[in-house]
Amino acid sequence: MSAPTATSAATPSGDAPAGLRGVVVTTTELGDVRGEEGFFHYRQYSAVDLARTRTVEDVWFLLHRGHLPSAAELAAFRAEVAPLRVLPPVLVDVLPALAGGSPLAGVRTALSLLGAAEGARPVLDLSPQQRAADALRVCAVVPTVLAALHRTRAGLPLVAPREDLDAAANWLWMLTGAQAPEAHVRAVRRYLVATVDHGFNASTFTARVVASTGADVVAAVVAALGAFSGPLHGGAPDRALDALAEIGHPDRAAAWVLEQLAAGRRVMGFGHAVYRTRDPRSVLLRETALELGGDLAELAVAVEERVVAALAEAKPGRALHANVEYYAGVVMATCGIAPELFTPTFATSRVVGWCAHVLEQAADPRIIRPSARYTGPAAPVPVP
Repeated sequence: MSAPTATSAATPSGDAPAGLRGVVVTTTELGDVRGEEGFFHYRQYSAVDLARTRTVEDVWFLLHRGHLPSAAELAAFRAEVAPLRVLPPVLVDVLPALAGGSPLAGVRTALSLLGAAEGARPVLDLSPQQRAADALRVCAVVPTVLAALHRTRAGLPLVAPREDLDAAANWLWMLTGAQAPEAHVRAVRRYLVATVDHGFNASTFTARVVASTGADVVAAVVAALGAFSGPLHGGAPDRALDALAEIGHPDRAAAWVLEQLAAGRRVMGFGHAVYRTRDPRSVLLRETALELGGDLAELAVAVEERVVAALAEAKPGRALHANVEYYAGVVMATCGIAPELFTPTFATSRVVGWCAHVLEQAADPRIIRPSARYTGPAAPVPVP
């Protein structure tokens, strides 16, 4: 049999839909999103059920170690994580230089420095245990880095993490320096657990692509943060809250939707790439917002109903519902988290999912290397 020509070897086997929508690129044991049903899960458990009943550390253990921890395992895991939350001096020293930009840009740079300072090595060269240790360090330190950047930017002293607080309570503690009310901790905990992972979204896929090259865990997470920073991905909760403020009153919602559509703008906080029914995370956070109470939650619920109705009339045949970003902003604002920290708060949980995917991808020695169909001028032509 003759060897394939260079042309035939490089020809794609078939064209994928735009954005790779619906294309299965690998297998995973970590979870799935079933958009037609409005359901998603982490391993064998409903993610929403976990958000109602478990902590971030429980789900972190589940994704990274394969099962929900016993009480003894959870206590040991928290003790293992606690010292890893502490910032090394090299990061503390550069915080003033990094705090002037966006928090996500700051943490990207800080993590790169951490990887260099602590000698992060390619996952290709590490044992599974060493990879897991690197992932644990990254997941533990990201919330501390973000909180430290926020407080440095505000001219406030840093607040060290506490060993007696879980991830949600620690996040609020490091941001404010005060013990948050239990209702706020519970609300933020639900949000964090519900956003740990969500299928092969853009940032998760980015992390896996980088991990497939054999690069280090830090490099994969830094790349994921870059994808996550985009307003069409993780960067939407504050924009959704801005839209709610712009609407101001439920009676204004329908006209506002028509204005956005006429201008060719997206209606931030509504619609989803996968769900064809209500986003289960939005349902959970709507309930959470109403439990917290207040005028903002009541306004959000009333506006949601008007916006959904207006979208149904303007775009018949399309199921456009509130997504996770819509109520995420309401919950976080009610809990005293500043709008510029909405997306970073999302990142403090999603890093757990990214790292779980990095570890899973690292066990597969094949590099992710898709093809593209060339549509430029015919080649070759003589070089002038």
